[in-house]
Amino acid sequence: MLKLLKDNDVLKFILLLSIASGIGLQGWRTIFNNFAVSEVGINGTWIGIIQSVREIPGLLTLLVIFLTIIFTEYQIISFSTIILGIGVALTGFFPTHFGLLFTTIIMSVGFHYFETTRQSLILQNFEKKDTPMILGYFKSISAISNIIIGIIIFILTSFLSMKMMFLIIGLTVIILACYSYKIKFNRVSPHIQHKKMIFKKKYWLFYVLNLLAGARRQIFVVFAVFLLVKHYN
Repeated sequence: MLKLLKDNDVLKFILLLSIASGIGLQGWRTIFNNFAVSEVGINGTWIGIIQSVREIPGLLTLLVIFLTIIFTEYQIISFSTIILGIGVALTGFFPTHFGLLFTTIIMSVGFHYFETTRQSLILQNFEKKDTPMILGYFKSISAISNIIIGIIIFILTSFLSMKMMFLIIGLTVIILACYSYKIKFNRVSPHIQHKKMIFKKKYWLFYVLNLLAGARRQIFVVFAVFLLVKHYN
């Protein structure tokens, strides 16, 4: 894997943006519920509304097909990460119900378009035998980023307000994403991206598992953490 990383600029590019995205999403998710409850005074109904609206950009990621007609996927993934960073950075400046809804949508657009494009680029640029290892590698990198940002937030809570932490995390993501534009590629993708939607009956189990995974996320990641903050402080 290290040899592959050393010789492949595309892998370095995706790795940098994966770290940036991991910092942004985990940072936002760690602070969000505390900020929503203590600063905005949000309740269960509103957390349901915000998190439901948060998934709309995920539903609309099919529109990335049309974006690829105008932009390269390398441009889309970098710009999506910048949008993610902007959404996180602005969160602390809008401590209202609708302000939280607004910044969450911005963050969500960036994250969902980043994630969609990242998977596409990995599948395009690497052989089928290497793809599982590379996907697992990026999953590990995301987990490490989550742990590190969690520790940093734990330390910074004694010195900074949540507003400032949102801003610092968002700016970090934006800076890393902007730096990604400087990476030059020394290879061409061996697999050409389709410019159309593809549905296949044999993939039905994959579709169902993704639907169930989304339901699990809403129940556990969203409402379980909100319950800890709201009812157990």
